[in-house]
Amino acid sequence: MDNYEINASLKHYFGFDQFRPGQLETINQLLSGNSSLAIFPTGSGKSLCYQLSATALPHLTLVVSPLLALMQDQLAFLSAHNIKAASIDSTASAEQTQQVMKDVRSGVTKILMVSVERFKNERFRQFIANVSISMLVIDEAHCISEWGHNFRPDYLKLPSYQQQLKIPLVLLLTATATAAVKQDMAEKFNIAKSGIIQTGFYRANLDLSVLGVTSRDKTPRLIELIQAQQVVSNAAGIVYVTLQKTAESVAAQLSAAGLNCSAYHAGLGDDKRQLIQQSFMNSNIDIVVATIAFGMGIDKADVRFVIHYDLPKSIENYSQEIGRAGRDALPAKCYTLANLDSINTLENFVYGDTPASSAIECLIDEIKHNIQNQQWEMQLYGLSMLSNIRQLTLKTLLVQLELLGVLSAKYSYFAEFKIKIIGSQSSLFAQFNSDRQVFLQQLFSHVDFKRVWGTLNFAALHEEFNIERSKVIATLEYLADKNLIELQTSQMTEVFQVNAAALENTQLVAKLSDYFNDKEQKEIERIQALVDFFERDSCLSFNLAHYFDDRQVIEHGFGVGEKMHSCGHCSACRGKVAKLEYSTLQSWPENAQLQSYLQVFLAALSAVGVSDQTHQLSCRFLAGITLPLFTKMKARKMAGFGCCDKQRYSQILQRISAA
Repeated sequence: MDNYEINASLKHYFGFDQFRPGQLETINQLLSGNSSLAIFPTGSGKSLCYQLSATALPHLTLVVSPLLALMQDQLAFLSAHNIKAASIDSTASAEQTQQVMKDVRSGVTKILMVSVERFKNERFRQFIANVSISMLVIDEAHCISEWGHNFRPDYLKLPSYQQQLKIPLVLLLTATATAAVKQDMAEKFNIAKSGIIQTGFYRANLDLSVLGVTSRDKTPRLIELIQAQQVVSNAAGIVYVTLQKTAESVAAQLSAAGLNCSAYHAGLGDDKRQLIQQSFMNSNIDIVVATIAFGMGIDKADVRFVIHYDLPKSIENYSQEIGRAGRDALPAKCYTLANLDSINTLENFVYGDTPASSAIECLIDEIKHNIQNQQWEMQLYGLSMLSNIRQLTLKTLLVQLELLGVLSAKYSYFAEFKIKIIGSQSSLFAQFNSDRQVFLQQLFSHVDFKRVWGTLNFAALHEEFNIERSKVIATLEYLADKNLIELQTSQMTEVFQVNAAALENTQLVAKLSDYFNDKEQKEIERIQALVDFFERDSCLSFNLAHYFDDRQVIEHGFGVGEKMHSCGHCSACRGKVAKLEYSTLQSWPENAQLQSYLQVFLAALSAVGVSDQTHQLSCRFLAGITLPLFTKMKARKMAGFGCCDKQRYSQILQRISAA
């Protein structure tokens, strides 16, 4: 397609007369057969790059998206513009998923959206391997990079999935990429330097203010700021907090002040969250008080303010979250109510994700003792509870073992297949010839039916009739596709090939511990960088653009006369430099009380068979950091759990070590 045809498609599908910066350049890259990395600010139309390209490509465009809400938002947009798109996700019924798969196979669907975890699904892998795919799109692509702020270990496998599925074209999309993250992403997918399209990061319509506020004054100041925004009309806004309980309490106080708002967090049910999100999008709710569970993919143009009630997790998170304001290019306010009171909470998230050396050793021993035919199988929840490593951290650890050549992922499968026959077994058999009837009879002879649903015993079926698992699954999928059975799958099991020699490396545990300790240190430094950014005495907009390697602003500034590096619309440019401090000096429990808590805790550890009673474990108990072990022993109900949650982790550890 030439530029005339591309512009005609833009008008035909989307009704737009012209492209936003970077869009046409990216689309030209893709339609010329070159993979691309597009780095555009939040709300600047990254998604249109793949949406329009997909209409011109001959086969399916497969989109990997990190959030269900993000998928649903994109699907609604595509449907409104008559572009056939669908998703395969956990909310769909068996019938809906079967229909989506039919439409993909037939070529009706041009765009299919999935989460990265879907690739672990044996049924999905078997299905997608037989589909012609023109392009792989990775949304929020910074998740690929270990240097990124939202690193998700499963994303590291996407380059190998691209190769296995022989997908010729890749498009990476993100709004937040430092120079190191940008290089890392491009290298992982062999994207040439000419394929990196980065538009300006700076948004002139956003007014950034950092306000030093004590915890006691936060809510009154918040109400004051919102009421000032709503003098003329009920302006829409988002208030970001760190914890679910804070979202609930702040929303209640805003409601009591007569403001139309609702709390939003991951602790709410799916239906409730969807209702709140839709009400906000439809302007039936003016304000959402939310954890970071809210926002990614929320394309509401008229958000007039974003207020950080608590410190964001990082500069990257801050950038993404303020980017949800003023997408209509009209002025919008971004406030941060800043103090150091929540710094320990941010740090504790990091410390809780660092596995103890003994936990890593437990995992390695578990692999060694359960190898069969050079293979090892695991189910994530059970392994997390056994090793006392959080599930996301455990995923990262397994990926590191892959990168070190200890493990190589082979495939995943559901340990349990449940079958419900629609109609009778005899009527099902009657629809096939005699040879296929024999096969079906063999298959169903190893289904243990309990009233309606039956569980298939793959091992017994293979042992008696030597029938391969792949043939069984293909048959079940066919029967489900023809509405002859309903199929349910559970107990996701991952299978790895094990390099026994690498597993026996005496330095393996130490190497992995060093990796996580280094990662921990970098994350703590990232939090300090956030504090340093908020305390800057020079232009916040310039410092933000510099952090994200915006060459246009770094080299040319903002084009406002002599003050090239002053935006004129941030608190630092107005001479209001923030100083982040603690609201009050946090008191400690008495030493005798602290020792009493620890004695009970250590006794409880002994009772559940934990002999490695480290200071780090005690520190996490006192700090109120959740761990799989603490869930198992119901630590939350024990006296002393979280009694030092207002203190910084390093100070708690120092106090325990000195006792």
